[in-house]
Amino acid sequence: MEIFEYLAIAAVLAVAVILAVGVISMITGGAFGKRNSNRLMRARILFQALAIVFLALVFLTGD
Repeated sequence: MEIFEYLAIAAVLAVAVILAVGVISMITGGAFGKRNSNRLMRARILFQALAIVFLALVFLTGD
């Protein structure tokens, strides 16, 4: 596996974890959700963009 494949997998996993934390904090409510919901959304968008870039690099540099 190339480095871009590992980075793409890591970015997709990070998106999944951030999304899960955001959904759980939204469901439970409380101070954590109010304090961090915007940060979590920004982090999710950043990692989604990174995942797209890494996946594009995987396809461009693939066999």
